This record gives sequence, C-alpha cells and structure tokens, in this order.
Amino acid sequence: MYLNLDAQKNNTYDAIVIGSGISGGWAAKELTEKGLRTLVLERGRDVKHVTDYPTTMSAPWEMAHRGRLPLEIAERVPIQRKTGPAANEYSNHFFVKDDEHPYTQVKPFDWTRGYQVGGKSLMWARWVQRWNEDNFEENAREGIGVDWPIRYKDMAPWYSYVEKFIGVAGNKDGIKTLPDGEFLPPFELNCLEKHFQKTVAKYYNDRHFIISRTANLSKPSAIHTALGRSACQSRNWCSRGCPFGAYFSTQSSTLPAAVKTGKLTLLPFSIVHSIIYDDKKGKATGVRVIDANTLAMTEYYARIIFVNAGTLNSTAIMMNSVSHRFPNGLGNDSGALGHYLMDHNYRIRVSGVYEGRDFDDHYYFGRRPAGSYVPRFRNLGNDRQKDFVRGYAYACGAGRQGWERGSGNLEFGSEFKESMTRPGRWTFSMTGMGEMLPHIDNKIELDHDKKDKWGLPTLKIDCRWNENEDKMVLDAIEQAQEMMHRAGIKVTAAFDNHQAPGLAIHEMGTARMGRDPKTSVLNGFNQVHACKNVFVSDGACMASSACQNPSLTYMALTARAADYAVKEMKKQNL
Repeated sequence: MYLNLDAQKNNTYDAIVIGSGISGGWAAKELTEKGLRTLVLERGRDVKHVTDYPTTMSAPWEMAHRGRLPLEIAERVPIQRKTGPAANEYSNHFFVKDDEHPYTQVKPFDWTRGYQVGGKSLMWARWVQRWNEDNFEENAREGIGVDWPIRYKDMAPWYSYVEKFIGVAGNKDGIKTLPDGEFLPPFELNCLEKHFQKTVAKYYNDRHFIISRTANLSKPSAIHTALGRSACQSRNWCSRGCPFGAYFSTQSSTLPAAVKTGKLTLLPFSIVHSIIYDDKKGKATGVRVIDANTLAMTEYYARIIFVNAGTLNSTAIMMNSVSHRFPNGLGNDSGALGHYLMDHNYRIRVSGVYEGRDFDDHYYFGRRPAGSYVPRFRNLGNDRQKDFVRGYAYACGAGRQGWERGSGNLEFGSEFKESMTRPGRWTFSMTGMGEMLPHIDNKIELDHDKKDKWGLPTLKIDCRWNENEDKMVLDAIEQAQEMMHRAGIKVTAAFDNHQAPGLAIHEMGTARMGRDPKTSVLNGFNQVHACKNVFVSDGACMASSACQNPSLTYMALTARAADYAVKEMKKQNL
C-alpha cells in the first residue's frame, strides 16, 4: 500500500472557488488576476458563451411550443415556474428540475435555482443599486440583528471598481439614499414615466422617480470591448443568454477575464460535499467533491477557499463540514450558521391605466432592458415615520397595450386586422420591494433522513414573514395608489399577493458577517471567524437585507474579500 503523492499534487491549487455564479465568477476573476492558480467547482453543466444559448435568436413561431412550457416539463418544475423566465420554453433549461433537487418546506419557501456554469447570472434581473450609509448602520442604531462590521466608506471604492467592469447604465441622480456610481449613459424613460416623474417631483419632497440602474451596456467602454462585449440591442431577451455579451454575466465577463490569465481551472459537474478541516493545522485544507455523473469522490486542496455556491447551498456545505473542532458545521461556534434567513418582500402589486389622452400619439422604440424605480423614502436616518422599521422601494414600468389586449366585438375581416395595428391605452405598474428583517427562527437545517441522489442531506427551510413585513405591505400599497392617482392613472389592481418568501430570489443571511464571533460567522472581510482561510461572500454573508437588489453588493464584497485574502497570503497569515 502506498500514497499517491502525485495525485494530491495534481489536485492542489492556490485557491478553490465553490460556485461560478455572480459572486463565484468575481472570486475567480480576482484571484486569478492576482496570480493564484484557481480551481472553480460548479455542480452543474458547462454553458459556453453564445453557443449554449439555444433560444437566444428564436422568434415564438420558431419554438416547438411557441414559447409555452410543455406540460411534461411544467409538472416537473412547480416551484421554478413561479418565476417568469422559468415558466417559458425560452429559458427553462437554465433552471433546475424540482423533482431532481428536493427540499422540505417547513413553511412555504420557493427556492429558485440555476445549476450550471454562470449560475443565475445568466438570467438575473440586472438591477444594481448601491447601499447607502444608513443600510450599514440601522442594525446597530435600532438594536436589530448584529452590527455590520463594515460601513459604506469601506464599500464605496469597491462598488466603483465593480461598476466599471460590469458596465452599469444609469443616471447620476444626486439622491443621498441611493448613492451615484460609475455609470454608462442611461436608458430613457418613456413619455408616461416622464409625466410620472414630474408628478412625484411636484407633490413630494422626499421621493424620486428615476430610470433603473442596470448592468446592460448602453455604450461599451474599452474594458468591455476587450472581452468581446458589445452594446445592448434592446431586445429584452436577456434571460435566454445574451450573444452580444451586452449584459453582465459570468460567461460574458468574469470568466473570460479569468481565462485570460492562464491560471483558471474550471470543473463542471462537481458537487461539493464538504470542506476539509485539519484539526492539527487549525485550518481548512481542501474540499471533498462528488462527481455529479459517476458519484466518485475526489479531494482537492488549496491554501484559501471561497464559498460562493449561493446562500443556501453555501450554508449547507458549511453545515455538512463537520470535524472534531466543528461538530456543528464549519465556523459555527456562534450557532448562527443556518439562521437569520431573509428574502425581499415583493408582495406588493399596484397597476393602472392612464386616463389622459395626451400621449395617444406617442410610442417608444425597442424593448428597453431597464425599468423605472422609486428609491426608499420611509424611515430614513432617525426619522421614524411609521409603525414599522426600515422601508421599501418600487420597481415600476409604463407601456402601451398591444394587440394581445383583444379586439372587443370584432371577430374577423378588415376591421379586425386594422384594430390589431393600433396600440391600446398607456398602462403603469408598481411592484413594492421591501426589506425583510433578520429573525433567528427563519432558518435552514440539514435533513439527514432525506438524502438527494448524490447521497447528500437535503435542506429543511423554515421561513415566514413577520409583523414588520406585513405592516410594510399595507403602507406600500397605499402610497403607490396615492402617487398613481396624482399622476392621473386609474388604479385597476392593488393587492398583496401573499407570495411566500423565496420568489424575490434574493435569499440572504444564513452565515452572517458581524463584529463578534459569539453572534456571527464571518468578520468584516467575509472571513470565517474561526477558520481564517475560508471566505464566504455570496448572499449568505448578509447581516441585513436593505431593500435594494443585492447582487452589486455581493460582487463588491467578493472583490474586496479577494483583495484582502491575497494580501494576507503574501504576509504568510493564511
């Protein structure tokens, strides 16, 4: 019997990154560009840029089912199809099949997943708003959760760094609660949105209506064209994969940058079982990986490990990484691992029809990949306005009804065909996007009695809205109706859709950052308190959720953590 030392040497890298989505792709880029031989492990299949976007140029009549999801697939994805892109024939192949990836909903939680190289960066909403100073301070000020170990000033340069690379179309609006960034030219509001903007400015001192800040290239710069990216064509078929590289994804941006270094090794179909912790060395030494096809187990080794598998999967890996030192999961001295699960509160829906006729001769060109946005205006600073804490924003949009609206009593003939050429009324919609507070009872656990087909314990997810979220919904519905009424928009629907947590696809918080190892898992550099060479910089690290779309913050945190990790390696601290 002998040890295969060559095999261990061949499986040893400077860094290992678990996951290849929005944050994992950034970890790969940053670590390879800093000279580290980096292994990226992805549990799903490979997806090549352009060539593996099978529907990206397909018109409805070119699809076998005209874009609708066939029944035999729909029956396999009852959770995934609750999201827009997963519910159609164009994008469903980027989402998991629920029957292959079971989990237990102790309370309803709709877990949306995309298991492939690039993860959900292929079909994300691309809205990128910075957090502001308040967002990092409110926990401490209000005694909720734990104090963030960082502040806006720590993040500002990293927001700028990320924005320049990914390409963000937006306008410098000068709003304190939504800091400006490094922007490409913005997309344009349409005529009804400009009218709504004027109305908001007229009636409110505390509110703003702006074009959304979105990671689509309105006008590429040299950093983008060098990677083969080109301008957005305003098709708004982003969730199919963009052959122009016009929106930010792992495939179009961070992965090509990492490949250029010659330092990247990418292994698809590699499901991480656990992180290996060496009790004698007092650090993690590698990861155990299951081949998704053969079920063979392989160990890979590295000096540092970045865990970026997505909030719940990253946490599950850490919980499954037990050792003599960590019997309850890697880094779980505090008992916080798996707790304080959050999602954004997207239950608010308000829509209406513009009653004026002054825009009847107006239309717009193309399918703008951006929406419009009302930043948070409730409970800012020390100004507590309502019987709930924190606040909400609105994702908005205006457009004209098309031929799909129907033709009234016209059933056939020239009159019917003529009616199909005329656009309908102008409509306006607002979706409230509220902050969810961290609660210890919102949690995940490993279910060792129910294994998946790879032999890993499945998850039990126990999460619900609390009173603060419910009160926020009522206020958001009321304020949306008030603003629309003042803009001459007749509200036709205003309701709480009562959707379960999860459908915002912004799960966060189950391995949170904090100042005190007794109440948190990670420090201010996304480093596991008790295992210094492991970093977690996806949504699991979040100590609160704010109400902004979180992906920009994940990317900035990852770039910052990678910079710190490499500096610590050079100092021989890792």
